[in-house]
Amino acid sequence: MAPRLYTSPVPSQPIPASSIFTHLFASPPHDPNTIGGFPASTPAFVDAESRTVLTRAQTKHFALCLAYGLKHHLDVNAKRGDVVLVFSQNSLSWPVALFGSVAAGLRCTLANSAYTPKELAFQYSDSGARLLFTSEEGLATVLAMFKLLGVDAAEARRRIVVLEAALEWAGGPSMPRTALGRGLKTLADLLSLGKVQEEERFDGRDTHETVYLCYSSGTTGKPKGVETTHQNVIAVLEIVKTTFPKLSVGTDSVLGILPFYHIYGAVKLVHFPWTSGTPVVIQPRFDPEKFCAAIERYKITHALIVPPVLVVMARHPAVDKYDISSLKSLFSGAAPLGAALVKQVTERVQRRKGGKGEFTILQGYGLTETSPTTHLLPVPDAIRKVGSIGVLLPNLQARLLVDGDGNGDVEAKEGEPGELWIRGPTIMKGYLNNPAATKDSITPDGWFKTGDIAVRDNEGYYYIVDRRKELIKYKGFQVPPAELESLLLTHPDIADVAVIGVYSAKEATELPRAYVVHAHPEQVKTEAAKAAFQQAVRKWTKERVARHKQLRGGVVVIDVIPKSAAGKILRRELRERAKTELAGRDPGDADVKAKL
Repeated sequence: MAPRLYTSPVPSQPIPASSIFTHLFASPPHDPNTIGGFPASTPAFVDAESRTVLTRAQTKHFALCLAYGLKHHLDVNAKRGDVVLVFSQNSLSWPVALFGSVAAGLRCTLANSAYTPKELAFQYSDSGARLLFTSEEGLATVLAMFKLLGVDAAEARRRIVVLEAALEWAGGPSMPRTALGRGLKTLADLLSLGKVQEEERFDGRDTHETVYLCYSSGTTGKPKGVETTHQNVIAVLEIVKTTFPKLSVGTDSVLGILPFYHIYGAVKLVHFPWTSGTPVVIQPRFDPEKFCAAIERYKITHALIVPPVLVVMARHPAVDKYDISSLKSLFSGAAPLGAALVKQVTERVQRRKGGKGEFTILQGYGLTETSPTTHLLPVPDAIRKVGSIGVLLPNLQARLLVDGDGNGDVEAKEGEPGELWIRGPTIMKGYLNNPAATKDSITPDGWFKTGDIAVRDNEGYYYIVDRRKELIKYKGFQVPPAELESLLLTHPDIADVAVIGVYSAKEATELPRAYVVHAHPEQVKTEAAKAAFQQAVRKWTKERVARHKQLRGGVVVIDVIPKSAAGKILRRELRERAKTELAGRDPGDADVKAKL
């Protein structure tokens, strides 16, 4: 029987075969004052704190200058295809570092700015990076990483470029350099050496070369480098345009709080607004007060967020303190979004707007492996289809499969759940240096198995209802249980462990929760002893992992980890146990955490 293929209700779009830099920054021969289809003088990126602005012309100029510096600085001498790692919180330097590297023909691997030296060392080594951009804030971690890798201090310093807090190179304020950063190359140093006349080209077949390497954690616990090509990024930018709220030059502005190192932020904030001539106001991280203040100051019309931001928007007094009437939409992705939370925030923001225009909360869906967006909820259906991830985007195909082994043998009937498979030009090239994982994820005929269970209604709207993968999603970040389990098993007093995710309605996210078997059960016979040990394990873990991997869902001492005859952890039993233990309480509550 022929497979049941689903397509988009939106017509397919042409996908140019070129470099992502060429696609974004091209100027017609007859009009050099136009860059990427918009006036060169149009603001592109704004530092929220200092109000320093980069126009489209400045962004292109600095990117081409950086490309020259990367190719010609004696410490760097970068060649086409080399890998550079970016380790920094959001800043005005970020788009210059990224686009300048791409213009030089480099591949960019983007690392979580909260990583520990050990976590960063894995990505640096696995990606094959030679050079590393870091903020001053991340410098101590970077130096510790190089020491961990056995790289001597002099060589480590040659590989580092510091993205300073000072923005003098962009016409912004100066700041004193940190002691740790003295003597190291800076972005400004590389910008001062010259300028390439043209970017490295990736036309025709070369558009399928890898440009970005974001890391996605699998159920094995080993993060995998996702090879995203120039064409992948161009394709997602072109198809998202069809369904995302229309952005207008001179009217709209986007607030950039999502981390740029995550593919959601990298593509949808650093790249996508550029295609509409819309400025992005950059904040280093989400802060409720600064978020609302920026909406008022810059008349922000759109912001891309994750569900926990809506939790804050539902309650925080800052929403009533600032004028947020300019806001037209909040677009949520990276994790499931509940209808009740959407309704609560929508009503509050509409009250604050006082009838000044419409406001909607939208949801989308995608994965690092799909570059990322595959589904979007159109504005007209924001209320009618609340809870839906929306419609399939053009140029993509989808299937829903119900067989448990993921072989694609049994199709889900209309309205019934099945694993979502996607095929199209946004699907990654594969996992770096991991052909086995690539083969497990992408079928010979190009279908990517998302691992998420979806339902498609009779109007073509999709809903994510579950997932086959065991990954815990904390505020849009993937937390692999196996990685935490592997770490916890190194604790001298833990004999066995299992990690699951418990959902916090208060935080609108899953929280990692560990069940541990004490190596010396006689030491935890009393409730007081158990409580002390559980808190000690949480503290011990906190010191060894990034923030999003901390055991915020608690630690519970049990006698034995439930397992199948084959030795597989029976996580479903633990999830049921957690429901009983929490008994209607929210694991995000501080008082609950104290009792765990």
